Amino acid sequence: MAVFKPKRPQKGPLKKKATKAKRILKCRFCTRDGCPRPVYVDYKDIKTLKVMITRNGHMQARRRTGNCAKFQRAVRDAILRARFMGLLPFINKEE
Repeated sequence: MAVFKPKRPQKGPLKKKATKAKRILKCRFCTRDGCPRPVYVDYKDIKTLKVMITRNGHMQARRRTGNCAKFQRAVRDAILRARFMGLLPFINKEE
């Protein structure tokens, strides 16, 4: 049997997409010596926590923020605590 090959459009020369240089992320809470103990993120520090939240109110993933696993869990707890205390909104209503 013949292998089906789709035809490419003949509109112009084929261009390759330029690859983006990946930004090296590092945990903003860790020091050069490693993770400080105890692992704690202050829930009253709204300025730092707002960076970790999207415009819709979702928590950003580790690969977006660059946090290590221990501090990402601490950030999650701090965001939940700040929402419960009323310092952060659960959802943003910007319409």
